[in-house]
Amino acid sequence: MRAYLFVCLVAAAVTYLTTPLVRRLARRIGAITPVRDRDVHSVPIPRMGGTAMLLGLIAAFVAASQMPFLSRIFAQGTHAPYAVLLGATAVCLLGIADDLWGLDAVTKLAGQALAAGVMAWQGIQLVSLPVAGVTIPSAGMLVALTVLVVVVTINAVNFVDGLDGLAAGIVGIAASAFFVYSYLLSRDISNQNNLDDFSSLASLITAALVGCCLGFLPHNFNPARVFMGDSGSMLIGLLLATSTIAITGQVDPSAVSQAKIVPAFFPLALPLAVLALPLIDLTLAVVRRTRAGRMPWQPDKMHLHHRLLALGHSHARAVLIMYLWTATVAFGVASAAFVAPTTALGLGVIAVSVSVALTLGPLRARRPPPAHKRQRVPAVSRQVP
Repeated sequence: MRAYLFVCLVAAAVTYLTTPLVRRLARRIGAITPVRDRDVHSVPIPRMGGTAMLLGLIAAFVAASQMPFLSRIFAQGTHAPYAVLLGATAVCLLGIADDLWGLDAVTKLAGQALAAGVMAWQGIQLVSLPVAGVTIPSAGMLVALTVLVVVVTINAVNFVDGLDGLAAGIVGIAASAFFVYSYLLSRDISNQNNLDDFSSLASLITAALVGCCLGFLPHNFNPARVFMGDSGSMLIGLLLATSTIAITGQVDPSAVSQAKIVPAFFPLALPLAVLALPLIDLTLAVVRRTRAGRMPWQPDKMHLHHRLLALGHSHARAVLIMYLWTATVAFGVASAAFVAPTTALGLGVIAVSVSVALTLGPLRARRPPPAHKRQRVPAVSRQVP
């Protein structure tokens, strides 16, 4: 655990220290987010903050490669860590180009698919589905399914990036939940097989991703001084998808103690829970825009965070409520893997109740009081002279 904590701290420190430099560079080269109708900020803000997050990721991987516990992940013949860095660099550069020149949706989609394909070619790919160990029948389908997972996750995170600190916080919380799951799962499997090595690429990626988000948030939380831009949202979306791919389908659930983990479907359920909020927002946006006769990528002001603002929440409060819902779903499902079902259910009910109460708070505040509780205003009698 200390090794992963150190990796997280390295990523956070490098991201935090380089973000002001990236902010000044963005101002100099014109990577500025203008004020649009759907935006909530009132002044132009520099973007391209994903560049600092990429630097934090690279520093974290370099540090990990020099640590005895994690250096095994970088052993000779293993290209997976370098494939992660290659894919991350590719989507970050694509995002920088979009932050500068505003690429069209088809070009960005093609670039995302290319980055995912390169990673799949280098070994970051689904091997089987965790449900009953269903093996993907062909190499082509294997690559196609991997690319689909990466592209959907990238765009889900990109869709939810609409308020100061929202995407970085949601992904950081989701990555934390996935780190807990992957770390405990790897340790349990190593104990079952009497192994002393329970390091895993998924845990390394999520630890570095949490660090990148933590290092960026102080600069990005409301009021933001810099935006991550597409260079950041696509980067953290790719890393979240990659951590999912690194463990889903490559861990045999039957190898884990039945008393400690829900078998068969759980490695598939957790990634969906981790991505629940971005995926729900993405699905609703596609359905909403398609029904209105518009293209799915045409923007609007009907995202989940926009709805929270419409309920009466402030900017910061809306972001914190989205954090709470992400933590409720992600950690709720992750805890169900390693604690008693009744305990997990009880904690989940409490967390959902608190989240609903805080979400609907402004509605209750604006609701008129019952008739019997309303103050009666005495009528003013007219005096007769």
